[in-house]
Amino acid sequence: MDANIKDIDNLVNHLLEQTTPQEMEKALSELLTGGELDDVAKRLQIFKMLAEGVSQRQIAENLGVGIATVSRGSNVLKQRNRS
Repeated sequence: MDANIKDIDNLVNHLLEQTTPQEMEKALSELLTGGELDDVAKRLQIFKMLAEGVSQRQIAENLGVGIATVSRGSNVLKQRNRS
């Protein structure tokens, strides 16, 4: 990742300052392109579907993403569950 710790802290603090869903949506749309926002939303959907037990192949088909993207999400969840 190219961003240093201070940059990430600034980003997190900026997002935490948003107090309503509308403010958060505005802040995210100002920071991210439409494609980036769509990618982030799909990644969250991948996590949700994996937690619900949907197969990786079905998730890839339903969301129109590659199986590698879904596998990455699965690996993140496995790591999260180990900690």
